[in-house]
Amino acid sequence: MADTAAPLRDTVATRMKEAMKSGDKVRVGALRLIMAALKEREIEARGAGKIVSRADELALLTKMVKSRQESAAIYAGAGRAELAAQENAEVAVINEFLPKQMDEAAVTAAAKAAIAATGAASVKDMGKVVNALKEAHLGQMDFAKASAIVKGLLAG
Repeated sequence: MADTAAPLRDTVATRMKEAMKSGDKVRVGALRLIMAALKEREIEARGAGKIVSRADELALLTKMVKSRQESAAIYAGAGRAELAAQENAEVAVINEFLPKQMDEAAVTAAAKAAIAATGAASVKDMGKVVNALKEAHLGQMDFAKASAIVKGLLAG
């Protein structure tokens, strides 16, 4: 994961310069995509009179990863291995800037702790639990899978 003291955009710019010097075209392309997405988000936020938070940056990167994983699966299914490989290479570069993902056991443990902390008793309280997880573990888990785990724990 990138250094949290430096703004993400600065870290990406530094890594892009390093990749340009080393001649790694795939990496440069992926870093340019990240820079463009970050700049777009900053402009969007500036127009609304807001500042892009670290949480917004992580959400953006997570969305980029998910999009590329879906594209890679579609390309692989259509027999376009070279395009799937390119998408997977971009995912690898983007993942460098995201926190380490929690495994299923850690997600389950975090979900149990969030259920206890929020006092959730039924599936109706699922929103409170998932929001607590998002606050505590932003960027560290796939919240679609976490929601399924929470639902299973609350239902059973």
